[in-house]
Amino acid sequence: MPDEFTFLTALRAIATHPAAAGLADDTAQLGVTTGTLILTSDTMVESVHYRPHDPPESVGWRLAAVNLSDLAAKGATPLACLLNYSLSGDGAWDRAFLHGLNDALTRYAMPLIGGDTVAMPAEAPRSLTLTAIGTAPAQVPLRTGAQPGDTLWVTGTIGGAAFGADGQPRDLARYLHPAPRVAEGQALAPFATAMMDVSDGLLIDAQRLATASGIALTIDLDAIPLALPGPVLDAACAGDDYELLFTLPDGIEPPVPATRIGAARPGSGLALTAGGTPVPRPSRLGYRHG
Repeated sequence: MPDEFTFLTALRAIATHPAAAGLADDTAQLGVTTGTLILTSDTMVESVHYRPHDPPESVGWRLAAVNLSDLAAKGATPLACLLNYSLSGDGAWDRAFLHGLNDALTRYAMPLIGGDTVAMPAEAPRSLTLTAIGTAPAQVPLRTGAQPGDTLWVTGTIGGAAFGADGQPRDLARYLHPAPRVAEGQALAPFATAMMDVSDGLLIDAQRLATASGIALTIDLDAIPLALPGPVLDAACAGDDYELLFTLPDGIEPPVPATRIGAARPGSGLALTAGGTPVPRPSRLGYRHG
């Protein structure tokens, strides 16, 4: 869409929640009576977080999905979101982006209630930010709660969105339209001692959980549920899975389908095994921001 007015007109068709007030004001009013507010914000930059030739519908979907995955990791129920959007002058791209965004927001019941638009210089990469708001019960599973003796679990499968040697995602549908584990997160929250989503790679995110909790984690590579056949370390270091990685007290089974892949112990860091034998850690555990 060539200008802000045209884009906002299209955006009003999505922002129908009463809190948005028809996008006629600079603020939104959202009433909250119970629970804990969970807030998260993610930015996607063209050629960094998505490919320039990716369908704009999928970019809109993924922007919502990555935020919803953060809410899922806290057992939160989506409440609303705010969009910051860089106008590029390409009306067809903008319309398709909004279509994909609205599909995800509708699917996961997270209404858009406001945000901001900016005009970008010619040829500048797009930068898109969504801030998601959710509500959670008082017991919120943080990354810091894992204890020695806990077991380590992951939902779903790992490595489906990984890029192969041909430079293409191994599972294109999973890369373009990830499915955040919102319902699973809500079910797990009362039991998990720690929980986070797998966005940058299973191994690097497991290391982050271990560091935040002040414990050591051991992962059995043979136990990792692979999305597709292939080298397990490649899958475990790939990003964009958006599964849930969590710890449970020993003897507690998860209330949702998940795979036990390891355990927590006293100490620090991340250790890997295969066939009961220690395996050297790869030099790169996953995606690093900067």
